Amino acid sequence: MNWQNSLIDYKLFLKIERGLSENTVVNYGLDISKLIKWIDEHSVEASPISITKEQLQDFIYTYAKELTASSQARLISGLKGYFEYLVFEDYRKDNPTDLIEAPKVGRKLPDTLSEDEVNRIIDAVDLSRPQGERNRAILETLYGCGLRVSEVLNLKLSDLFFDEGYILVTGKGDKQRFVPIAPITQKYIEIYRDQIRIHEAPKPEFKNILFLNRRGAQLTRAMIFTLVKQHTQKAGIKKKISPHTFRHSFATHLLQNGADLRAIQQMLGHESITTTEVYMHVDRSHLADVLNTFHPRK
Repeated sequence: MNWQNSLIDYKLFLKIERGLSENTVVNYGLDISKLIKWIDEHSVEASPISITKEQLQDFIYTYAKELTASSQARLISGLKGYFEYLVFEDYRKDNPTDLIEAPKVGRKLPDTLSEDEVNRIIDAVDLSRPQGERNRAILETLYGCGLRVSEVLNLKLSDLFFDEGYILVTGKGDKQRFVPIAPITQKYIEIYRDQIRIHEAPKPEFKNILFLNRRGAQLTRAMIFTLVKQHTQKAGIKKKISPHTFRHSFATHLLQNGADLRAIQQMLGHESITTTEVYMHVDRSHLADVLNTFHPRK
């Protein structure tokens, strides 16, 4: 077994067997590609089956010593997954990364916006410009539904179930979930869809995509990041904001206003409640109110 063939097989395994998204598969593949490059550059005699823990430690030390603790942990995690696959497929009897410890990384709390800051960013949209209604609808959808960038980009006209008050969202690993949509978010999507998009000429392959660029094609991630950055600056907000900040703010504001953590988990599409629990650390001010409201000895 050589490195390149095993990498191809591993990526197919991640995509087909584990159902991971294309971006995730690419990122896992990059970790192994770094190892392969290091092996070539240092003329290391090792195959995927024969490489040892000591050789992997040499790679991590020489390649990752300039990386941050979180980047080192991410790299080691990627290597562990690859060798777990080789063990699972009976190519190896052991995982050489089992005894390699990743650096301890504290959980980074997500940046959030206040409700006023969200309103200021959305109000900064220039509705006199041709793409104004679209941009407002995108920002409203990011915040109002707590979607990832990829989920907004891939939202389809056929995913809008407004009569029922839901949209169908395709998340990581092509997993689908129904997300409730607030009346104000629905209103701005309808304005864009019924008054602006109806007059555009989408390319055949994008006829069902909701948000289009001026050429009738699907928007890119870079365009959404630029849109958020421009309107944040226009609103006079100095925080470092990305599209994902709207998703964090969506979850935080729901929690602050008394929403159930399980419900937030379902709306965000988190597989594990542990992922959602990070929002418990963002603002604990409501916990005393919960105790005083629901405990029998209040």
